[in-house]
Parts: sequence; C-alpha cells; structure tokens
Amino acid sequence: MRVDFAPLYRSTVGFDRLFNLIDSLGAEQGQPTYPPYNIERTGENDYRISMAVAGFGESDLTIEAKENGLTVKGDKKDDASGKELLYRGIASRAFERRFQLADYVVVKGASLENGLLHIDLVREIPEAMKARQIPIAGGAAKVRQIEAQAA
Repeated sequence: MRVDFAPLYRSTVGFDRLFNLIDSLGAEQGQPTYPPYNIERTGENDYRISMAVAGFGESDLTIEAKENGLTVKGDKKDDASGKELLYRGIASRAFERRFQLADYVVVKGASLENGLLHIDLVREIPEAMKARQIPIAGGAAKVRQIEAQAA
C-alpha cells in the first residue's frame, strides 16, 4: 500500500523526513529478524535497546551513530580451533541492524552482559527548544517604571 504525500509536500515545510520514514515502513516488511531485540523506555527521556547477541564478543560488534541513525553490526570471526561442530543451535552469522533515532536522541553508552548488548539512549532537548515562561509586562509595571525614571 502506497500513500501519495504530494499534496502534503506542497503545504508543509520540513516534514519530508517524516514522510520518507512513513513511506519506508511498507518496505521493511521483508527485514530480517536476527538478532532479536527489545526497545524499552527506562525514564521520561531515557531509552534502552537490548539485543540478543549470544556468541558474539565485544571485538565482534560495532556500534555506529551517525546523524539520526544507529547501526549495530556483528561479524563473528571464524573459530579455527579445529572443533568439529555436530549441531549449530547458536547462530553466529553476520548481521547489520539499523535504527532510526528521533531528533535530539543520542547514544549514552553500551554494554555487553550475559549475551545481551544494551545500548542506552537519552533525548537531550536543547535549552532553546524547551518551553519557557514569558513574563507579561502590564500597565502597572509601566507606570512604576515611568515614576522611577521621573524621580
């Protein structure tokens, strides 16, 4: 199913990334499901991605944050210890998983424990973008200001 966003492009400014993201949702249906992962909210502005990467060590994993994207790659080096594997139940194939991050979401850190890769994210909204109270200068304030200047 494709939606034509052309009418919206004519009357909006700066939403092209959002429209492209919505448009690409249909294309992601065939996206691989390995490795499995969870995305959880751990606080008001804190998030965590947990990926099951059993068999991968820190040297086999690469995490890259670029613009509004996060890419996690895993490439297991072949174990040349001469083992004869009779059954492979633990997948160790290479993978690449991409995540689209919202504006002002940055990677805070990553850790690998018990076969799970945890990537901590935080939304850091700049001070200039946060809501602020604007004082209202009424007529009484102007009268006091004029009286102070006259004295």
